[in-house]
Amino acid sequence: MFSHFKKLDWSLIIIILLLNASGLLAIKNTSEDLTNFYKQILFIGLGLFLMLFFSFLDYRILKNNSLILIVLYLVCLFLLGGLFFWGREIRGAASWFKFGFLNFQPIELAKIIIILILAKYFSLRHIEMYRIRHIITSGVYVGLPTLLVLFQPDLGSVVVLGSVWLGIMLMAGIKMRHLIILTLIAAVLITSSWFWLLKDYQKQRILTFINPGTDPYGSGYNLVQSLIAIGSGGLFGRGLGQGSQSQLKFLPEHQTDFIFAAIAEQGGLVGVVFLLTLFAFLFWRIIRIALSSLNNFSRLFAVGLVIMLFSQTIINIGMNMGVLPITGLTLPLVSYGGSSLLTIFLGLGILQSIKARS
Repeated sequence: MFSHFKKLDWSLIIIILLLNASGLLAIKNTSEDLTNFYKQILFIGLGLFLMLFFSFLDYRILKNNSLILIVLYLVCLFLLGGLFFWGREIRGAASWFKFGFLNFQPIELAKIIIILILAKYFSLRHIEMYRIRHIITSGVYVGLPTLLVLFQPDLGSVVVLGSVWLGIMLMAGIKMRHLIILTLIAAVLITSSWFWLLKDYQKQRILTFINPGTDPYGSGYNLVQSLIAIGSGGLFGRGLGQGSQSQLKFLPEHQTDFIFAAIAEQGGLVGVVFLLTLFAFLFWRIIRIALSSLNNFSRLFAVGLVIMLFSQTIINIGMNMGVLPITGLTLPLVSYGGSSLLTIFLGLGILQSIKARS
């Protein structure tokens, strides 16, 4: 057991804990009721247990047994489909199951399963990437859960799944002409979605992103308050537990979607730079594990995981700063919420298993 602990990436674990601590500070100092603070501590404790548990399991069980991955994939589709019948609607999206005082968002688990499926598929076929059928087959694997997520609707997770699929294909060696074709198809689908798929409130979010001043007290309210919070932080911030936007609740969802703005208000530019540095080290450590991996499966899984975390981070910070439309994605390892936190720890546990056996 002690020899196994020595093989883990402890630098990565320290970075994870520092990100968790940053989130806890923001949650504690923006709460009148500390219920979410204590629940987040519980989620972090369970997440650390999950990570250590999966680090002991040999990841090659997943690599060598397609049946396990197929069963997990079907469970994923069942859960996402079940949301249309038993899901709970929060902020306009039916993306959660409710169990007592806890909410479970199956798309978070689906992201890890999709990464495993793609890593398995392309690890066996990377030398045949010139065959377009592999792009189509992998696209079906990603497309089925993506459609279910799209109709919830959860556009942020759709972007993340698409980024993971594209990133893993690039790592596996997709041909340039195929990449161009996919880009054109994506452009057509995005244009068509404006007329056929997007709901009115989603269109309004995009229009508000372009010009938040058009409706500052309606659809543009969240973005305006986020920009005020970030700007008011200055260089050193207003101080822990200070700041009008987060303390007086002008800033909405200040513990989930807009926790970055709350951190910027209280910690200022110094706090933001510290947070971004932690994320940079997180991505770097995962990439190092990918480069030292002994087989294509583990390498592609690590790449998929870092793309998932990177894309969610960029989208969340971008929407807080007004450079991307508001999608509802949380900030990985920082925002309040059990579904995202626990599944990320699960993915990191598989990553630690890869590291320990490299």
